[in-house]
Amino acid sequence: MNLLSLYHNVDHENRKSILDLIEVDAKAKIIDLGCADGEFALKIAEKAETEDIYGAEFLEEACLRAKARGIKVSFADLNENLPFENESFDVVHANQVLEHLPETDQFVKEVHRILKPGGYAVISTPNLASFHNIFSLVLGKQPFTAHVSNEVILGNSLDPKCGMRHASKGEVHLRIFTPEALKELFKYHGFTVERMIGVGYYPFPGPMAAFISKFDKIHSVYLTMKARKVKK
Repeated sequence: MNLLSLYHNVDHENRKSILDLIEVDAKAKIIDLGCADGEFALKIAEKAETEDIYGAEFLEEACLRAKARGIKVSFADLNENLPFENESFDVVHANQVLEHLPETDQFVKEVHRILKPGGYAVISTPNLASFHNIFSLVLGKQPFTAHVSNEVILGNSLDPKCGMRHASKGEVHLRIFTPEALKELFKYHGFTVERMIGVGYYPFPGPMAAFISKFDKIHSVYLTMKARKVKK
């Protein structure tokens, strides 16, 4: 099994872990920040058993596809103020978004602002401290998830994507987090971190990776965190 196949499998497992963190609440108002075409946002709404699902996306074509699925989508740059009222949502979700943003503090502040007191955010992002990133560094190569160019993937001949151009600037990784750094960022901005899950463990496949990452989330492929806004 090559790394690209492993990536797709781990991405699938990560989405399952996100859904496991979503609470059932038919009255919940949910927003998916960076919702793309809205397919996964609908799965989140289904898990919560609510139909009150919103989205924010910076790609116009993706916005149109999400709207066609019945999601209330706003065109938005996630580095800037979001076009939503204070304390509007019960749940904020962002999967593989944070690493693409230069204005990470602004993003977390906005997540906090639009959440109702007692509401929660589910955030998932690549792990800088993952085993495969550490292995790359030992060999003197660039970590897989840390990009050095806005145009092309460089610096790691082990990466099957090395030499490939980014499809858009929205795919470039700008800031990659360790588990401790991710927790500290959200705590700094007023959240209580309730859970941190590690998903995937390259180069191990399937069940073996699930077993290892359960006990060693610090070196897993993805970090998936549930953080709650403290009630007033």
